[in-house]
Amino acid sequence: MLNKILEVKQQEVIELKLPTQQEVEKRSFYEALSDPNRSLGLIAEVKRASPSKGIINDKIDPVEVAKSYQSAGADAISVLTDQQFFKGHIEDLIAVKQAVNIPVLRKDFIVDQKQIEESSRIGADVILLIVAALGAEKTFEFYKEAERFGLECLVEVHGKEELLELLKVFTPKVIGVNNRNLKTFQTSIEETEKVIEVMPKDALLISESGIHNVEDIRRVKALGARGVLVGEALMKAETPELGINHLFGGERVGTSAT
Repeated sequence: MLNKILEVKQQEVIELKLPTQQEVEKRSFYEALSDPNRSLGLIAEVKRASPSKGIINDKIDPVEVAKSYQSAGADAISVLTDQQFFKGHIEDLIAVKQAVNIPVLRKDFIVDQKQIEESSRIGADVILLIVAALGAEKTFEFYKEAERFGLECLVEVHGKEELLELLKVFTPKVIGVNNRNLKTFQTSIEETEKVIEVMPKDALLISESGIHNVEDIRRVKALGARGVLVGEALMKAETPELGINHLFGGERVGTSAT
């Protein structure tokens, strides 16, 4: 599936026209997740669909969801901008960025440097770089290019071996562990457990995918994760606020994470 997505992305890049620059205030993703008042940061995702789950919730208003996430205690918002596979759009991110005052992550498959400039123009604070899609060397190249545009990066790895290869090249400030197996699409928090063994102490670890309840939250926190990225569990909840409260075992606003 990843290869199919990357092929589509390469074609999209050929036709990509850079949008108008949005005048927005940049907010630090790293600082939000380093907040000493939070024992575990939350990146709450605006997600209509996915290749593995199909339609999750396609009736959403991204702005209202993002505002609800913020009021319920999210530390950052992730917005899917891939159209073909996740039913997202860059317009979703543009609108969300203007509506919230916490960092906004562009969640997409970055395969070309032109997409980095596009991300800056639409107002993203941070972008996702997937090592499985780019390789370690190109990930570093794109990381430096993102810095040039004032963007931070969430660098995503799948498994311990991939992280070890990445660390031979450089150490990102924020590393995400995708708990989803790219071949089977099954999720297991054991992926985070394996990666933590070789995780550099000067980087923040984010556990992504497969986080559904307070037990999962407690487990990844105990493993040493600094934050979680959650989409499906929140998008399926009756309301975003209830989803976050259920996930953290009570109200999160103004308190440290459970």
